[in-house]
Amino acid sequence: MYLDHIVHFTEEHPQETVDYWNRLKFPAVLGGQHLQWGTHNALFYAKDCYIEWLAVENPAIAKQAHHPLTELLLHDKSGFGTVCLRTDNIEELDKRLQDQGFETSGVLDAERRTSAGKLIRWKMLFIKEAVSDQLPCPFFIQWQERDAVRLENLRQSGALLPESEMLEVEKCIFGVNDVAAHTEKWTKLLGGKLDLANCRIEFQSAHGKKERLEKVAFKAAEQEVTFADGVYWLPEKGNNKGN
Repeated sequence: MYLDHIVHFTEEHPQETVDYWNRLKFPAVLGGQHLQWGTHNALFYAKDCYIEWLAVENPAIAKQAHHPLTELLLHDKSGFGTVCLRTDNIEELDKRLQDQGFETSGVLDAERRTSAGKLIRWKMLFIKEAVSDQLPCPFFIQWQERDAVRLENLRQSGALLPESEMLEVEKCIFGVNDVAAHTEKWTKLLGGKLDLANCRIEFQSAHGKKERLEKVAFKAAEQEVTFADGVYWLPEKGNNKGN
């Protein structure tokens, strides 16, 4: 299982998010619109995962969407929301989780239209749980395209640059009230270990009222950047002042 992407909620327009990260010399791009959810996003691709900065575009649609991720966005508004893990057999994963006693959403079809008008499709799977200040479970994704094809399409579109493919997420650090309990639960969710194929999951005592992802650390990190209530440890590229 792989880290597919990190969902970071923001109240900024995606273009403002892109402009901020581009000033830091990290090439973010406009993602697109989730028309059925009332949201839109900006994206930053690394070697084999990406950051999604997700914002509400149409509040009326978002409130009526009743989608787990949209509901979490409306609750949190800003800051890291959750992480998405990539699988190549989401139906089999759904069966395993249900057999282990987790109540799931069942496999959901999803899509978004890019700023260039291309329709991208995928399947999603959520653990059923109430939205609250407690740590949400990760959710799971299976893309319509094979990984090699999807990555090549991102290269061809200019969203995944050669310098970005050198960047790797080393660990995601979550702040929780009970480290042992979350370690046990997530080990079960992830199939027996917290070390993903491309990232390590860590838990520490929470620094705020909410249990959430608190820090995203890239390999060879040399600078700390705080954006929309989320902390990144990043390689040194350009400056970290947004000038």
